[in-house]
Amino acid sequence: MKIGKIEFDDFPLLLAPMEDVSDPPFRALCKENGADIVYTEFISSEGLIRDAAQSVQKLDIYQKERPVGIQIFGSNLESMLKSIEIVEKTKPDLIDINYGCPVKKVVCKGAGAGILKDIPLMVKLTKEMVKKTKLPVTVKTRLGWDEKSIKIVEVAERLQDVGIAAISIHGRTRSQMYKGCADWTLISEVKNNPRMKIPIFGNGDVDSPEAALDMKNKFGLDGAMIGRASIGNPWIFNQIKHYFKFGEKLEEPKIIDKIDLVQRHFEMSVKWKGPKLAIYETRKHYGRYFRGIENIKKFKLKLISSNSVEEVITSLQDLRKNCSELQLAQI
Repeated sequence: MKIGKIEFDDFPLLLAPMEDVSDPPFRALCKENGADIVYTEFISSEGLIRDAAQSVQKLDIYQKERPVGIQIFGSNLESMLKSIEIVEKTKPDLIDINYGCPVKKVVCKGAGAGILKDIPLMVKLTKEMVKKTKLPVTVKTRLGWDEKSIKIVEVAERLQDVGIAAISIHGRTRSQMYKGCADWTLISEVKNNPRMKIPIFGNGDVDSPEAALDMKNKFGLDGAMIGRASIGNPWIFNQIKHYFKFGEKLEEPKIIDKIDLVQRHFEMSVKWKGPKLAIYETRKHYGRYFRGIENIKKFKLKLISSNSVEEVITSLQDLRKNCSELQLAQI
């Protein structure tokens, strides 16, 4: 399978672009644990052309992440084209356009999933962006704005016709947000359209090796994009690949391995974004990393309330000293 000149094995696994989650430290951990393609957090084209510090920082990519895609969003053609010039300087492997973000502050500007109300504009923007760059351009979108406006088979075909190299489809409408179950049957209809030649990736509810295998065998998709299920569980990519290869599940990582990975995640975050932001933003991951572990609450609370790098490291060391006891509680 290819996206542009990038070659992949059968059924690649993609790390979804997630705001305040898929930053360089988290992407590096997912890459180490089997992700085939990783994507940046989505980046505002308006922020890029105005040199907004937060947007520009999101362009940071590292060699160990490759292949890596930079995802941008917007609804103004001029801004989107200017942002491509900025993005190209960082030399990503591909550019992804976000037509799927359901968040109100994005949608109300006609960007993200908001553009699903104006398919002609969506196609026009995509066409001009494909013409603007030599990099592969891919799209991430949803089934439609709401249940009454689902035209994803037609939309995917039109986007392919203007030159995109692949499409990832979240199996919900914008109106659903993240509620209910993702509908992979509609994504499968895109794949089964005989005119479609580009890779079709499924997104939404890929939260286990069994789900990924269903997406591959039952729905016939070309790969899976994994988002929320990877938070606190970057191992999910290798777990899926092991299941595909051997038909059995990998054991859950031991608590000591989780502690070691959490510390690496935190230390990489400190190095990339500085102590203050790292301390604050890494907190959201702790509950996910240590979910399901009995008697972990007091250690987790200590981690979350740590206000300096030294306190976080000390809290992790304290947890490490007690991990044997906590591990036994899980058996």
